[in-house]
Amino acid sequence: MGVLDWLVICGYFLVMLAIGWWAKSRVHDARDFFTAGGRMPWWLSGISHHMSGYSAAVFVGNAAIAYTAGFTLYVWWALGITIAMLIGSALFAPRWPRLRRRLGIISPLEYLSTRYNVPTQQVLAWSGTALKVFDVGAKWAATALLLQVFAGVPIAWGVLLTGGVTLIYSTVGGLWADALTDLGQFVIQLVAGITLFVAVLAKLGGVPAIWTLWDRLPEGHGQPFNGSYTMAFVMVYLLINTLSYNGGTWNLAQRFIAAPDGASARRAALLSAGLYLVWPLVLFFPMWAAPVLLPGLAQPDQSYALLTQSLLPGGLIGLVLAGMFAHTMAMTSSDANAISSVVIRDIVPAVWKRASHLSSATELLAGRVATFLFIALSMGIALTADSFGGVLGLIILWFGALVGPIAIPMLLGMLPAFRRCGPFAAIASWATGLVVFALVKYVVVVPRWVEVGGPVLCSLAVFVLVGLLLPWRGQEADELVDSLGGETEVSARA
Repeated sequence: MGVLDWLVICGYFLVMLAIGWWAKSRVHDARDFFTAGGRMPWWLSGISHHMSGYSAAVFVGNAAIAYTAGFTLYVWWALGITIAMLIGSALFAPRWPRLRRRLGIISPLEYLSTRYNVPTQQVLAWSGTALKVFDVGAKWAATALLLQVFAGVPIAWGVLLTGGVTLIYSTVGGLWADALTDLGQFVIQLVAGITLFVAVLAKLGGVPAIWTLWDRLPEGHGQPFNGSYTMAFVMVYLLINTLSYNGGTWNLAQRFIAAPDGASARRAALLSAGLYLVWPLVLFFPMWAAPVLLPGLAQPDQSYALLTQSLLPGGLIGLVLAGMFAHTMAMTSSDANAISSVVIRDIVPAVWKRASHLSSATELLAGRVATFLFIALSMGIALTADSFGGVLGLIILWFGALVGPIAIPMLLGMLPAFRRCGPFAAIASWATGLVVFALVKYVVVVPRWVEVGGPVLCSLAVFVLVGLLLPWRGQEADELVDSLGGETEVSARA
């Protein structure tokens, strides 16, 4: 990278810090810090949801998949998320702000003590928090790898640079800072992505390359299913995406909780779905073209970075790298905010009873401290990512396999069809998922789709079967589930 590229990167980081500092003026208490006071516009919530849904790992792990398997990446990832969000816009998204208005929640897990009981809430809170430390660590590792390829910056310094900037603006500005920086990052990555897309088209001979490229790629690269990415894998990951992107990944639930009402949350979900349907077709095209432009790469996860270096002039390289940073910083900052809300509102009060009576100012300070510590710990995990199977292993296997057992009781607990699934069903479902994950990861050799989908499928089966065989009844829980069915049934308490 040249001087102009570094100036672009430094300018980007300064803008992110400035937005975080400006957002500080909108944060007066913990509700503002964690849920934007329930006043986030639907369009900002939708863009923020989209930006928080993928990170620089897309340009590392997904770039490797695009290089080796082709178009199937769009089918099982982007198209799968689009379908998941269409489902969620009807079933899940509107219920999140209704929970905030009904119970005054600022954490995605806060309602579980009413829906199930406190022990169930604690099991999911502790295990989910631990999982997200590893997931966010993978994002930092992916970003640092890109910076190493672009500029020869050591991995440790790359983690400290990107993580340090995110740590500052997230700790200061809360969810408002996250959402507003997401908006700025969305504009940056839009310009950067289109720039590289045009450069690749020019290198391939112009617009006709959009449809002629596929005949020049290795066999199977133009097919919806290829290699280990079979139809079974795609269907399993559709289930995982439905659970994850509708709130099983807590930072995405925060975007809906922050919406003023159910109708706004539904519009936000539909906007995010539309972005996932269209934008990855532009973003992934250079990755799909990489086998033609950079044949025989020994490390396919470097393909996107190498394309950028070979096709773009000084200044634009820095812009594309800033766009890659934008994805990671959007996701990790929102993750930190969501995890902190769970720690402050779910975990700490169960461990220290006096925490439930903290003053507004003290609760806000505690939220900022928790955000700081979470980001710092995830940066430590990033420095040891190879111990967990590298970036791709952390994201696809660890996160994909473990998010389901945590998300199933959390999301399905909001739906009337599962009202008879009580605390025992939730705990049994969670435990089954963890046991199956341990078996397919360390004991038995199974196909890729079973390794990823086995835990979530078994977890879902146990949750449903226990509810059918041992139906549970709780008046307070039933009233809560009924109150989430429509806006007119929800109290106006914000």
